[in-house]
Amino acid sequence: MTTPHASPSYAWLPFAHWHLHRNPFGELTREQRTEAAVVETASLQAVLAEPQGAIQFIGHCGHGKTTHMLALLACYPQATYVYLPPDGPCPPIPTGTPLFIDEAQRLPWRRRREVLRRGEPLVLGTHRDLTSSLKRANYRVHTVNVSGKLSAHRLCEILNRRIALTSLGTGTTPHVDLPMAQRLIDRFGHNVRAIEDFLYERIQQYSGVTCGEMRLDD
Repeated sequence: MTTPHASPSYAWLPFAHWHLHRNPFGELTREQRTEAAVVETASLQAVLAEPQGAIQFIGHCGHGKTTHMLALLACYPQATYVYLPPDGPCPPIPTGTPLFIDEAQRLPWRRRREVLRRGEPLVLGTHRDLTSSLKRANYRVHTVNVSGKLSAHRLCEILNRRIALTSLGTGTTPHVDLPMAQRLIDRFGHNVRAIEDFLYERIQQYSGVTCGEMRLDD
């Protein structure tokens, strides 16, 4: 919980009394998502340094595949990122060092075969395990299951990073502690997107509020 107080210079902002310049859990740009990501990238870069190294982030919607990809993408200014939409024709797949393909399970098998023949380092976000195809093309595959167990400690890191990025720096902002994080996991499972959507709606209720206390998970 946080007690409101706004600096006069920020008083016009709807969340200024909570020391925030906007709702922390609103939509983010790609750059903001990268900045908010809580991902350890050093070991992943080591995989891509190997000949025909490939990383696949596997998981359900909302569990962090794209977030992991964007955090790693930021380490490679020369890389290429491609998102495959659910409908319509498959977009052109350019070369990249490495090449990032989001929603790679949507890649038609002929296009996939063409990409794998290149032998360039790959980072894939996928709902389906593509290990067999990758190994047949002589790739060394490292799989990260982003739908694995989400600890309360890690969830605190993720949520409080989002909050910190929207801080006005004028006082104490809302904070997610370990008991609150566990209650959110008990309610929503490991779906971080669902948790963030819930917190967005909770915080949105405090837009323009100038008294009382902010309660995030009651």
